[in-house]
Amino acid sequence: MKLMLKLKLRYIVYFVLLTSCRQIKIIYKDKNAPIEKRIDDLLSRMTLEEKIGQMNQYNGFWDVTGPSPIEGDAEKKYNDLRNGFVGSMLNVRGVDEVKAVQKIAVEETRLGIPLIIGFDVIHGYQTISPIPLAESASWDLEAIRKSAEMAALEASAVGINWTFAPMIDVSRDARWGRVMEGAGEDPYLGGKIAYARVKGFQGDDLSKVNTIAACAKHFAGYGFAEAGKEYNTVDVGTSTLYNIIFPPFQASIDAEVKTFMNSFNQLNGIPATGNKYLQREILKDKWKFDGFVVSDWGSIYEMIPHGYAENLSKAVEIAVNAGSDMDMESNAYVNELSKLIKEGKVNETLIDDSVRRILRVKFELGLFDDPYRYCNKEREKKVLGSKEVIDASLDIAKKSIVLLKNDNQLLPLKKYGQKIAVIGALANDKTSPLGNWRIAAKNESAISVLEGLSNYKGNTIAYAKGVDVVLNKTDFTREVVINETDTSGFSEAKKIAKNSDVVIMVLGEDGFQSGEGRSRTEIGLPGLQQQLLEEVYKVNPNIVLVLNNGRPLTLGWADNHIPSILEAWHLGTQSGNAIAQVLYGDYNPSGKLPMSFPRSVGQVPIYYNQQSTGRPNYPGGDVVFWSHYQDDKNEVLYPFGHGLSYTQFEYKNMRIKQENKIFVVEVDITNTGEIQGKEVVQLYIRDVFASVARPIKELKGFELISLNPKENKTVQFTLTDKELGFYNNTGEFIVESGLFEVFVGGSSKTVLNGKFEIK
Repeated sequence: MKLMLKLKLRYIVYFVLLTSCRQIKIIYKDKNAPIEKRIDDLLSRMTLEEKIGQMNQYNGFWDVTGPSPIEGDAEKKYNDLRNGFVGSMLNVRGVDEVKAVQKIAVEETRLGIPLIIGFDVIHGYQTISPIPLAESASWDLEAIRKSAEMAALEASAVGINWTFAPMIDVSRDARWGRVMEGAGEDPYLGGKIAYARVKGFQGDDLSKVNTIAACAKHFAGYGFAEAGKEYNTVDVGTSTLYNIIFPPFQASIDAEVKTFMNSFNQLNGIPATGNKYLQREILKDKWKFDGFVVSDWGSIYEMIPHGYAENLSKAVEIAVNAGSDMDMESNAYVNELSKLIKEGKVNETLIDDSVRRILRVKFELGLFDDPYRYCNKEREKKVLGSKEVIDASLDIAKKSIVLLKNDNQLLPLKKYGQKIAVIGALANDKTSPLGNWRIAAKNESAISVLEGLSNYKGNTIAYAKGVDVVLNKTDFTREVVINETDTSGFSEAKKIAKNSDVVIMVLGEDGFQSGEGRSRTEIGLPGLQQQLLEEVYKVNPNIVLVLNNGRPLTLGWADNHIPSILEAWHLGTQSGNAIAQVLYGDYNPSGKLPMSFPRSVGQVPIYYNQQSTGRPNYPGGDVVFWSHYQDDKNEVLYPFGHGLSYTQFEYKNMRIKQENKIFVVEVDITNTGEIQGKEVVQLYIRDVFASVARPIKELKGFELISLNPKENKTVQFTLTDKELGFYNNTGEFIVESGLFEVFVGGSSKTVLNGKFEIK
């Protein structure tokens, strides 16, 4: 009897224990459970401090594979990491480093929540593609998507799973150094490119090991910094905000971007990091964004010097309530947020919302199922610098080059029997072509122009440096020193130019003269390069000017004197090969400008989609009372959308027809030249009279076509409410009846036009 009783008791205990285990099943570790249920389960287990930890991002603060920090700030961060008070780290890269830091987060913390590893993968990781502004000049959305895909491929192979890109700020001011990082001045083109880049980084399935989470930045208005000065304030009207600044961000949401980054600037006197209207009302509520928002570097703290928050505690209160989910390197949330919640100044439900958003991205990346999935040494070795990545870099580099001018068909160069002088320090530079934002690239890893030209053996090439652009080879954190004194190389440059049939002058900006913190008040050729150009011209005017730069430059003298000008930007690892293939005609240039080139810096900011004034036109005679400059033309030097080819294209027979509520525009394009070429056919509209005055011209469609000699193609565009409407000053999208003009051509200086009416 006692034995039976003991057996019954054991059975009861076993049953209770079994039931208990079933009831406390760890759902967040169950790969088969829905993500939202896994998040619910994990949130229910987290302490307040662990939740706040997920909102904390630290910069890589020690050599992870070396000894642990034992004192100072690094020790405190290390202990935070071990206690589960860090949700993300940035600037930790390489499989060994990432695996070591991830192991601490997963194996030494109470809940084992993996880190998301961020890095500035802006235009490639180790293999560098053209700067984003240059890629935008391709107008080739598939090539741009492929470039981002290759960047993600390399970055993911070294343990990174989140990039702080794409930057999709529309900007009209070439003085601002960060124009190199965006898609130019137009919201329509910018939106298409934003979509392509997000899809390239993230793919169609974020859980695949070769994809990384993208980040739409900077929200919002950063590209409109006053005077083109970095970190400056922004003052724009609601029409500009809704119709110019917001659309590319909306396009990134259409592409299902996983993260947003707020911006350094104020908007209406409120820093974007603490701007509830931007982050909660627009982004999270109106646009239904379900990812998370990360601050820009230290921008929570920077609300204090903005004059908006009196101390760090107040800055944290403002930022969290406004909707900034993760703090990048302010040490703000982890130090101040718990106290604010206990004081009732921040509701813990907001913390839960932020943490839910952060965890969702981690689950979607597959980090909970395999936190070391990005840490494969064999894959790292195989992917970095692979042929697939190199080939894609060369492809987009060629497509990014814009032929600005080609009088007398000086280009393409003959392949045999010519004496060619190559002049300019940048022609022999293997680092500057990488441009800015190439933190993981190796110095001296780019193909120089001289190296690219050396692949063509039929001509005799002589080289002279001429003049240095800068006097110091610096890094991302330091100012460059421009050469304004040393002309010792002029005589040698003039000597070889005088004895040559053709002179190729490679001039422009050093790779670190554009980018973050690189605003300029003068945007001509830096230093003594303009003087060198003019001196060489005196002995041989048969010059091809090849530009390496990260922004539009003022090129008035060159446009008046130099027969051929090639905009070659900072093209990345394969720069020299791409330039040489275009110079020799093995690739017919097809790029189009994504930003207008001004005649002088005094025109800036300048853009094609401007508003008309009440006095837009010359009234005749010597009357001065109209919108103009006294000392120069109103028109830009090279307009948005401009770009020539080694062949010619004829536009004719534009037709407009209405099909229900859709307007269809057709135009015939013919290659009238002797070689195959590609053309970006561009369509613009004008809403002639509207309740809010519309720009004189707005891009609303484009198509990249390829035509053989004498081939004709009909290109068709459809204009729906999406293209014909606009946002009024309360943010409502409307389509109004009335007269519309439509323009089609190879640039914003279009050749065909017509009209239609919405009744």
